[in-house]
Amino acid sequence: MPFHIDSLLLKSFIAVAETGSFSQAATIIGRTQSAVSLQIRKLEDSLGCLLFERSSRQVAMTEQGEIFLGYARRMVELQWEAYSRLNEPDIAGNITLGTPEDFATHYLPKILSTFALHHPQVQMNVECDLTLNLLNGFKKGKFDMILVKRDPEKVKGGTRVWREPLVWAALDGYRPKDSIQLVLSPQPCIYRARALAALDRVRRPWNIVYTSQSLAGTIAAVRAGLGMTVLPATMIPDGLVSLRGTHRLPALMHSEIALMKKDDLSEAARMLEKHIAQSLENLAYHDN
Repeated sequence: MPFHIDSLLLKSFIAVAETGSFSQAATIIGRTQSAVSLQIRKLEDSLGCLLFERSSRQVAMTEQGEIFLGYARRMVELQWEAYSRLNEPDIAGNITLGTPEDFATHYLPKILSTFALHHPQVQMNVECDLTLNLLNGFKKGKFDMILVKRDPEKVKGGTRVWREPLVWAALDGYRPKDSIQLVLSPQPCIYRARALAALDRVRRPWNIVYTSQSLAGTIAAVRAGLGMTVLPATMIPDGLVSLRGTHRLPALMHSEIALMKKDDLSEAARMLEKHIAQSLENLAYHDN
């Protein structure tokens, strides 16, 4: 090979590519902005091409960067796949997992499919729901483990496996009114709480014009131009854009994804717990 790339460089590159920001990438991988910038330059020197076009306002991938992004993701995934194959024993059993819809849609399919490939005798049952419903079901013994969104200052318990930088998101070209029109999930919702707290902090008037319990319903309303919403920086769907740093919008506090588990997990469930946590860490969006 004409070049050698360690996993930290790959993770830094993926984080910048997904967030479009060196500062956001630095926050979510637990490094300084200058360290991330140096890592990207080292990667560009190794590859012999520019991966990002930099300006004072934004960071955009070059054509070479867009090509390399797919390879970078595959290299990180293969590293974890190889480790899992060599270190996880053959197991069997049934596992019931609860997860928020957006997290399940964006990240879990690949993680769970890799686990299923290595452990074909394990039956996984996954249920997507609001965090409140997942917590209630967990207390009643419905789930072996759940992934839940939480405010780390208010909800304790479990193990943090993901840190989510949040951004304002709207239809491309949308212009917020003086009174912000919001599309949000019903209470209790960490994204809703973050949005209202941020606007109240700067005394910006707001109005909730559309409420939906599902991610699909929220995205559809925002795409229709009814208002703006709050989403993780790495989960902006096609047709919507981040309004980060524009229209006098206040910064949003991050949220967390925590994994909660039963005390008496089966061997299969313990292996899945470990697989989820380490897979998320290897996706680079983990703040150590």
